[in-house]
Amino acid sequence: MTATDLPGALSRLRAAAPLVHNITNQVVANFTANALLAIGASPAMVQAEEEVEAFVVQAAALVVNIGTLLAPQRRAMQLAARRAGEAGIPWVLDPVAAGATAFRRDTAHSLLALRPRVLRGNASEILSLLGEEGGGRGVDSGAAPERARDAARILARQHGLVVAVTGATDYVTDGERMVALENGHPMLTRVTGTGCTATALVGAFLGAGLPPLDAAVAGLAALGVAAEQAAEGTAGPGSFQVALLDRLHGLDGATLAARARLR
Repeated sequence: MTATDLPGALSRLRAAAPLVHNITNQVVANFTANALLAIGASPAMVQAEEEVEAFVVQAAALVVNIGTLLAPQRRAMQLAARRAGEAGIPWVLDPVAAGATAFRRDTAHSLLALRPRVLRGNASEILSLLGEEGGGRGVDSGAAPERARDAARILARQHGLVVAVTGATDYVTDGERMVALENGHPMLTRVTGTGCTATALVGAFLGAGLPPLDAAVAGLAALGVAAEQAAEGTAGPGSFQVALLDRLHGLDGATLAARARLR
């Protein structure tokens, strides 16, 4: 995917209005649902283990985020991911703070074994999944994304998926190809859930039928460009968060292609 392909990807998403099933964390559920609505997708926040298998087959994509992980939610994630795989529903995994505890690390690895199409995390999370020290603090990354590029390639090859490492520069790889994205704004780090929102947007583009590498690039590019626009004239994190939703809603293909910095 190049910048000139992005308008078509955005148009495809908005025409499809994909239903995105989110099993996500309680801190970000409201914001990620609103971001999906703003970009043109339809969010569903269905998390009970008693119904996730029945619901996920109705969705166009599944997003699994382990941010505020509880044992019942872990079971729901595993059930939904397994059923999505059986039904051919693409899904994306966000291994929030995967290296912080054994519970998180084991959960992330068990979900990886269920073959997501895309893995999206910060550098510390990606490094920890390969058994390397990432230097993270809670959900925050202590490593630069450049440090995780080789780990991302290895994980992509091992698990047959696309890995997206996000930070000041984002890197997306399928194990052979790699795309760097240089959009975004520091204000993204001052609002909780923007990384989780990136994952959800990737899920939306997956649900619109884009191949995993293209879906990851399009989702991260859309968020990065919208963030740059949102930061123009906002006073701080509160107004930035609102402006980000507005900019995702108003994002057009021409602006996305003109402002996206891919290499």
